[in-house]
Amino acid sequence: MSDGKVIDMKERTGDGFKWKPYTKLALIILIVLLLIGLLFANLFIVKEGEYRVVRQFGEVVRIESKPGLNYKIPFVQSVSTLPKYQMTYDVNEAEINTKDKKRMIIDNYAVWKIEDPKKMISNARTLENAESRMEEFIYSVVRSELGQLDYDEIINDEKTTRGSLNDKITEKVNVLLSQDNYGIVVTDVRMKRTDLPKENEQSVFTRMISERQSKAQEYLSKGDAEKNIIVADTDRQVKETLAKAQADAETIRAEGEAQAAKVYNESFSKDPSFYNLFRTLESYKKTINGETVIVLPSDSPYARLLMGYTE
Repeated sequence: MSDGKVIDMKERTGDGFKWKPYTKLALIILIVLLLIGLLFANLFIVKEGEYRVVRQFGEVVRIESKPGLNYKIPFVQSVSTLPKYQMTYDVNEAEINTKDKKRMIIDNYAVWKIEDPKKMISNARTLENAESRMEEFIYSVVRSELGQLDYDEIINDEKTTRGSLNDKITEKVNVLLSQDNYGIVVTDVRMKRTDLPKENEQSVFTRMISERQSKAQEYLSKGDAEKNIIVADTDRQVKETLAKAQADAETIRAEGEAQAAKVYNESFSKDPSFYNLFRTLESYKKTINGETVIVLPSDSPYARLLMGYTE
């Protein structure tokens, strides 16, 4: 009111802004966004190599294993993940007694996977509990199997039965897991390491060194025997080769001398007197030297030829 007059606010603001339609639209948009957010918040993706476990009030209602997009009921259901791929578990070291009453420490590892997640959750509840039960079974089977073997059979590479032993342990552990419906499968159980208790190490190492030295001496003896055989065979072959070569040489020499004699005979038969002269001169080479004294009659043909008379 001014100067006794009443002021109409609608006149000042025109017809006025109508908020009511826009309020309804904003509310609808907000509700739609909340619904979309709620929808996306309850979508979950199943990846390759995993199980997605859907629980309702703590109970398992379904398990999704195929990769893809899935949905859960809001506020009522929850989703957790379990691995579908193979896992490795290091079994704790354990001390066992062998058949020959020797103690040793065994260190194993297991490769395993979840085959039936529903059974695993129902009986083991968690991965940790499943691994714990699997370790108990592995230790029990390993202790039983190795208890039937001597110490040397376990550690000696030449006598080892580890290959078949690992398969046997794996099979028996799976039987125990299957009987209790744990829903897991052991793919392989392997022995990583075998050790001795500290108090037994030195005596066993000394015995192992002695065995290796004995084996080395055996190899050396075999090597020497082989060497002697090879040397003897080589010497025999050399002697046979030399004898054959000498025999061949004697044969060739005899043939050459025979051929030479034949040539001499043919040559000398053409002039016998020359042959006699040649033979006489050759004899002088063998009988006469600077100190030779020969006593012969002066009319001897041998002496006459020596003095230069050729007639």
